[in-house]
Amino acid sequence: MSKVLVVVYSYTSTSRRVARLLTQQQGWQLGEITEVRPRSGVMGALRCLLDSLLRRCPQIRYDGPLPRQFDAVVLVSPIWAQRLAGPMRSFVARRRDHLPDVAVVSVMGGRGAPNAVAEIGRIIGRAPFLSTAFTTQEVDDLSFALRLRALGTTLGTALGSSKQSQAVVRPAVLSPQTV
Repeated sequence: MSKVLVVVYSYTSTSRRVARLLTQQQGWQLGEITEVRPRSGVMGALRCLLDSLLRRCPQIRYDGPLPRQFDAVVLVSPIWAQRLAGPMRSFVARRRDHLPDVAVVSVMGGRGAPNAVAEIGRIIGRAPFLSTAFTTQEVDDLSFALRLRALGTTLGTALGSSKQSQAVVRPAVLSPQTV
């Protein structure tokens, strides 16, 4: 059985809900990213926007197991201004040499998931082998739950088959439903 770690950053707790459900569905461990300087109010929202547009890496704390102890890491993060959220960018940049296979789950208002996946790929030097995205609306109405379970099953199958046959797993995308 493969060991999978889910690492989440969540500003509004929407991404955290997704990560917690995934860990409950699959029995995987959870690690959480928090910021040294929390965001609040209008200035916090402005910092979110600037961090994304300028691709800044804010100071973070990570509470969880070491990613290198796992076969795969699932990164769960919001999309800000159609880009990867700054705190997740910080985590990926600081841990890039210690990340095993990476899958990405993006939570967004409407767009930007492919940009975040591409940015993670650039930072770690290889494409994430699996990605999916959910809109905030899908998370709020719980319509994402079955697709999230499918992601977990697909990830487990891909890791199991690659461990047994040493076959190359190509990047795959489970697309969000069109609204």
